[in-house]
Amino acid sequence: MSRVLLIVGGGIAAYKAAELIRLLRKNGHTVTPVLTDGGSHFVTAMTLAALAESPVYTSLWDLKDEAEMGHIQLSRAADLVLVCPATADLIARMASGLANDLATTLLLATDKPVVVAPAMNVRMWQHAATRRNVGQLRADGIMVLEPDEGPMACGEYGPGRLPEPTDIYERIKPMLAAASPSVEAAPDRPLAGRHVLVTAGPTQEPIDPVRVIANRSSGKQGFAIAAAAAQAGARVTLVAGPVSLPTPGGVVRVDIETAEQMAAAVEAALPADVAIMVAAVADWKVDAAPAKLKKAAGPPQLRFSANPDILAMVGSHVERPQLLVGFAAETDELVAHAQSKRVAKGADWIVANDVSGDVMGAADNHVVLVTADGAEDWGPMPKTEVASALIGRIAGLLGKD
Repeated sequence: MSRVLLIVGGGIAAYKAAELIRLLRKNGHTVTPVLTDGGSHFVTAMTLAALAESPVYTSLWDLKDEAEMGHIQLSRAADLVLVCPATADLIARMASGLANDLATTLLLATDKPVVVAPAMNVRMWQHAATRRNVGQLRADGIMVLEPDEGPMACGEYGPGRLPEPTDIYERIKPMLAAASPSVEAAPDRPLAGRHVLVTAGPTQEPIDPVRVIANRSSGKQGFAIAAAAAQAGARVTLVAGPVSLPTPGGVVRVDIETAEQMAAAVEAALPADVAIMVAAVADWKVDAAPAKLKKAAGPPQLRFSANPDILAMVGSHVERPQLLVGFAAETDELVAHAQSKRVAKGADWIVANDVSGDVMGAADNHVVLVTADGAEDWGPMPKTEVASALIGRIAGLLGKD
C-alpha cells in the first residue's frame, strides 16, 4: 500500500492527526509523521509515534535523524505528502517557497504529490493574503482541500474547520491508490500507477483590465474525464480554465486563465503517461490595454497574435506522453477536420465533438473518436458516459503493454 509523509502543523485541530494516522494504518498505509514546533503544543511526538509505529521527525538539525535518513531522502521516500492541519502561517511559507524548518524544507524538496488540509480561524481563511497563498499553491499543482464550515474553538462560526479524518481520507484515497509504484492494476483500477494529464474549460485572453476574449466551454467534459481517470486509479493533474466546477476527488487541480498560463502548467505537469487535451484554448490573444478602454474613444483597434499551440507542443515534446488525445470542436466536416488536426498536431487520437447545436455547457455530447485506423461515431450520450468510455478505451490500450 502507499507510504504517507504526514506533516502536522499547529492549531487545536492537530489532535485530529492522531485519528487520521489510525485510519490510514487501518487501511494498510504506512505513515511517517513530521511534527512542527506549533503542532507539538497540541499533540505529542510519543502519541504520533505509537499510532504510526514509526519514528517522528521534528527538527532539521537533528544529527541522528540526518545520519539515519536525510531530509532529502525523507521527502522522497513517501508516495504522498499530506499537511494536516495546515495553518495560515505554514500555507504562507509554502506559497513563498521558504525552507526555514524541517516541514517547509521537506515540502520544497519533495517530488511527490502534496495535499494540504487547512485549519484556521474563519477571518484568517477569508483574508485576501490567505486566498492569494492558496491560489499560488493550487497553481503550483498542490491539492488544497476546502475546510469545513461550523463553530470554532475561538467561538466564531464559518469556514475554516479541519475536515473530519474520514472525509480527508476519502478525498485522498484515489491518490493513495495511484501514487504507489507497487500498486498493481486491479480490474476496477486499470490505470493504477499511471499519471494522466487533463486540460479543461476555456481560456480568457484580456483586452483590458475588465474585458476578455473567451468562449462558451463549460469545462464539464474535461472535468468528467478527470474524474473517470481518478476513479480508474490514475494520478490525475487537471489544468483548468476559468470555470465554476468542483474539483473531482483525488485530482490535483491547477487553475489558469490564459493560453500562455495553460501551456506553462501543462509543461510543468509533464511527464505523464497520458495527456487528454480537452480545453477550448483561444487561438489568438490581443495586446491588452493597461487601462479600461472607454466607449467615448470609439471601437478599439485590436491587434491579434497567435497563442501557444498546446496540443502540438505536447505532440513534439521530449517527454511526449505514451498516448496523446486531443479534442476538436467542429461545426462541419467533423471527421475530415479531426483527421487533419490529428496529423498536424502529432496526436494519437482526436475526439471530435459536434458543437453545431446546444452542446457548450450542456450535459450531453456527440463525439466521434478519430484514430489512424479510422473514425468511430459514439453517438449522443451524457458527458459522463463519454468520459467513462474514453478512459475505458485508454485503459484497454495501456493494458496491452
